[in-house]
Amino acid sequence: MKPLFLLAVILLLLSSLPLLLYHNLVIQMLYVQQYPAPASQRNLSILLWHWPFGQSYSLSGNKCLEMYGIGHCFLTDDRSAYPTADIVVFHHQELSNAASALPMHLPRPTAQGWVWLSMEPPVNNANVKRLNGVFNWTMSYRRDADVTVPYGETLPGAGMQGFQSALKHSCFASWVVSKSKPNQTRVDVYQSLQKYIPIQVYGKWKKKPLPDDRLLPTISKCLFYLSFENSEAKDYISEKLWRNAFQAGTIPVVLGPSRPTYEEVAPPHSFIHVADFKSVVELAAYLNHVAADKQAYEEYFKWHKTHRIKTYTDWRERLCQICLKYPSLPTRKVYQDLDGWVNR
Repeated sequence: MKPLFLLAVILLLLSSLPLLLYHNLVIQMLYVQQYPAPASQRNLSILLWHWPFGQSYSLSGNKCLEMYGIGHCFLTDDRSAYPTADIVVFHHQELSNAASALPMHLPRPTAQGWVWLSMEPPVNNANVKRLNGVFNWTMSYRRDADVTVPYGETLPGAGMQGFQSALKHSCFASWVVSKSKPNQTRVDVYQSLQKYIPIQVYGKWKKKPLPDDRLLPTISKCLFYLSFENSEAKDYISEKLWRNAFQAGTIPVVLGPSRPTYEEVAPPHSFIHVADFKSVVELAAYLNHVAADKQAYEEYFKWHKTHRIKTYTDWRERLCQICLKYPSLPTRKVYQDLDGWVNR
């Protein structure tokens, strides 16, 4: 009788298995409806409407996860994905010069967010006023942007292992500049400073362009680098500091936002600010002093023992940052006065 009894039990269990599976599936569906996955855990699709400055990169596969360890974040530049995209990103330069246009002729999904993107200071962002009342979020180097994407940042932890500063350089100071206008502060400072210290100038401005593979090796031969921004704008600290100076292993002489702004983002005691001196003559005298005093010079490199820097150069990495920030982005926000925000 035992074999027959066991067989009956097995048949009973098998017959009830579909019902159990169905019941479990219903429970799961009800749970998902009542407790939807948080934004940080569900997949987000980001459509880049046009590539900044026309330079495109591959978006095949899961770039955010593969390259930066950011999951649930998918990038595309295929405009056919517009109706289903969670976020659409528009780079300002192409909107400003009419190389691209907003898809105002298409129905805009209710839950879709539009992002205004620019890594340029206000002086280089023309025709912003006509974009008032269009965008939900801003993406910029500005720390008060909805999505902040700096040119670089300071992180805890030793940087270049065994980094050694050296006073035996073949160059006192250098400056790489592609274009400049006579009324810019940086041109005035350079014109005065070069009367007192030797400055090697590279770039299109002086018709001495440097290819990318020669940029850092050339700057690294110098004691100082003039990290002069083209605009003294709020939070605008570009690759002139993070890449050109720090990655080359020189002391940056900075001109841009205020000293407190630099102090909040740069490694401790890592730069010399032009505004700290009453005159260019005083600045030149100080640079000569640091160059002649090994201990004073090496003080500017002690930060390598406690900090390191990270630079952001790939547009894909910048776009992936949106997914990290997305859960805290304000909902139903619209920049009615985008021009006012950009130029304040």
